[in-house]
Amino acid sequence: MASSSSASGSDSYNTTNNLLFPPPPPSVVITAPQTLPDASLEPSSIQSIIASLSLTAFVEGGYMAETDRNPLKIPSPFPLYPATTFSCSDPNRGSSTDNFDPSSYYRPGFDPKLRNASTTIYYLLTGANGGGGGSPKGYLHRNRGRIIHTLHRGRGRYVILHADEKPCRVESFVVGKNVEKGERVQWIVEGGKYKGTFVLPLEDDEDGGKGDGDEEMVFISETTVPGWEVFDHDFLDRKGLEMLMEGDEEKIRQLEWLVKEKQ
Repeated sequence: MASSSSASGSDSYNTTNNLLFPPPPPSVVITAPQTLPDASLEPSSIQSIIASLSLTAFVEGGYMAETDRNPLKIPSPFPLYPATTFSCSDPNRGSSTDNFDPSSYYRPGFDPKLRNASTTIYYLLTGANGGGGGSPKGYLHRNRGRIIHTLHRGRGRYVILHADEKPCRVESFVVGKNVEKGERVQWIVEGGKYKGTFVLPLEDDEDGGKGDGDEEMVFISETTVPGWEVFDHDFLDRKGLEMLMEGDEEKIRQLEWLVKEKQ
């Protein structure tokens, strides 16, 4: 997955009739290096959004900015150890100081016994848009909190792995402005479920239409309840994916490009 190959999104899907979801478009390079996006490589219209909203490159993919952190503090409903990768054999060891670096989980003033009642962010994924930039996919990750998503612009596909169900159910849906075709402008992902995202091209009758200067993107707001903390967030790793898919190589092959490698 770390290769710099120019393989398109469809290359890993052309040998199966048992698709979990339609293949990503050619603009989503599934084998692109997993590096933080570079805003200077984005089209000027995307750079304008990033600058206007003070967005910064985000480890999940794309760009983000926290816009609100509710000052109301509530007792945390979550464990007192940090979230770990799914495949961790003993997640309770997260409470052991020899298993994690507290400074990597604790922001200034953070108390694991408390949470802000909610937090809200802007989140932006960008398509290739004919240039060398673009951060078109968000890697599979989960949060302990419930997240409400609201679409502002663009179009994309969400992939949800219901890790709290056995067998793990894979759900997929399109977010976009064409609600008559079933696209969603608001959606909720409950805590404990993995989600991944990739950008889709706009359709002719959607969000201004093609050729109208509107770049490919998924631009949303997310509100997390209780408030988001890195303490409550983890990525799905390859071993975890294998466990969730119960060794089904076909399903693993279709999903592994959304797994973030350890850096």
